[in-house]
Amino acid sequence: MGDPKKRKRQYSRPRKSFQKERIEKEKTLKEQYGLKNKKEFYRAESIIRAKRATARKLLALNLEIRLKREKELLESLKKIGILNQNPTLDDVLTLTAEALLERRLQTIVWRKGLANTTKQARQFITHGHISIDGKKVDRPSYLVNAEEEKSIKYYGKEMQIEMKKHLKIVQEKDKNKIKEEFNEIKEDTKKNEEERINDEKAKKDLKEKFNEIKE
Repeated sequence: MGDPKKRKRQYSRPRKSFQKERIEKEKTLKEQYGLKNKKEFYRAESIIRAKRATARKLLALNLEIRLKREKELLESLKKIGILNQNPTLDDVLTLTAEALLERRLQTIVWRKGLANTTKQARQFITHGHISIDGKKVDRPSYLVNAEEEKSIKYYGKEMQIEMKKHLKIVQEKDKNKIKEEFNEIKEDTKKNEEERINDEKAKKDLKEKFNEIKE
């Protein structure tokens, strides 16, 4: 049989080891998505980086060749659920690692409310309590297709979990979203009011100058 081949590393590490902003971002995403280690984030980042590189190469090709290969790239991303509706190569160029992390089975199990936290979702998956289309899946990093998302359920006996914590997180996110929208509306209203006052002042000055010339 011979010696087994050494598996090629499927990700690349950052060139600069010590960057405060990058390290803090990685730490936040690791906690947010319940990642085991930073390798999982690097792997997602490498996949998205490769997709962006492919999109840049396609933009340099002839139109006829580009249209054919462009369709293949966009369809593959739509199948995973990263892109939807009518995407373009510009949409691919703006993709980030977070887009791929959102399609992990671990994240979707948590988003669907089958677990209270991402770490609990990982535990359920690795212990064989989650299924896709009736088949047990024990890989938290499994990329869920758009068609498979609806068929994610508990495998066998349904797990009994307290939903209070999950609902609290969702409500807190909704509350923050509403607060941000309210602040945006408040800012726009203030801006419009200032513009209106400036317009009235300009009209008043113009009227005064007109009266002076008339006299």
